[in-house]
Amino acid sequence: MSMLTVSGSPHVHGDSSVKKIMYTVVIAMVPAMLVSVYFFGLDALRVLVISSLSCLFFEWLIQKYLIKGPVTIFDGSALITGILLAFNVPSNLPTWIIIVGAFVAIGMAKMSFGGLGKNPFNPALVGRIFLLISFPVQMTSWPEPKMLFGSMASQPDAMGGATPLGFLKEGLKNSTVPELMSKMPDLMMDFIGFIGGSLGEVSVVALLLGAIYMLIKKVITWQIPFAYIGSVVVFTGILWLIDPDMYVDPLFHLLTGGLILGAFFMATDMVSSPISPWGQIVFGIGCGVITILIRIWGAYPEGVSFAILIMNAFTPLLNRWLKPKLFGETIKAA
Repeated sequence: MSMLTVSGSPHVHGDSSVKKIMYTVVIAMVPAMLVSVYFFGLDALRVLVISSLSCLFFEWLIQKYLIKGPVTIFDGSALITGILLAFNVPSNLPTWIIIVGAFVAIGMAKMSFGGLGKNPFNPALVGRIFLLISFPVQMTSWPEPKMLFGSMASQPDAMGGATPLGFLKEGLKNSTVPELMSKMPDLMMDFIGFIGGSLGEVSVVALLLGAIYMLIKKVITWQIPFAYIGSVVVFTGILWLIDPDMYVDPLFHLLTGGLILGAFFMATDMVSSPISPWGQIVFGIGCGVITILIRIWGAYPEGVSFAILIMNAFTPLLNRWLKPKLFGETIKAA
């Protein structure tokens, strides 16, 4: 005899699926991928292809021979991990190191917890942090961007191959912010992409195009990115007003490093971020504050990856403390 499962209303049906959501994110990353290839040439394409194929391969291998469950490499999640990992490394990273990062991201950070939907931390960021700690020289050797069809001097000679954040971090030991800013590229160059850095942080405008697309498609919500960016603006704005000789203005922090990439594409990971709107706001604020604490007083010039992973660890607590009310739940009278 067949059994029917009966549940109470409401019953909401939609056309969303994991695969559709994942490939929407992939489409949103296309502008940044194209810009990275334009500025860094075939090296950027090499990193993107190797990282993506390695993530797909390791997920297939683990699912088929270790977990022995259904193979789901075509749902888009492993592909996103591969692209995001590529976005977080320099274009001159050796191929074998990229493969190691892909193995850590998929094998350790994702599949060891059971696969998609069960990983507590963003896999791409785990892979990136592992590579940064294990291979610091290779992970911080930043090639200057050169257009695919020609070349262009992207930054003053004083900066060499350093990123703006790295140049600022090192320069503040002997100089003031106004002196250092005079030696850096115009912020418009940061916005477009004529700066050194990892593949996914060179062009803010390309990332914003993808972010707008995801917001329109309702793949992500506004709470995490806006809370993240807003807390960075407030925190750095206060410091800048207190001492503009020691602290740079908020616009610099927004347009340099991986802040926009992290706020829209990594902190919003639906698996490792809170489910409630208030939980997402607290999560975003925490990411912003930790990012600036590391950027200004930490050992590394960039703090986005560390900040998001730290807040990933707080996600279960935020889900518990700030969980939404059940449908039909009433507030008891005092």
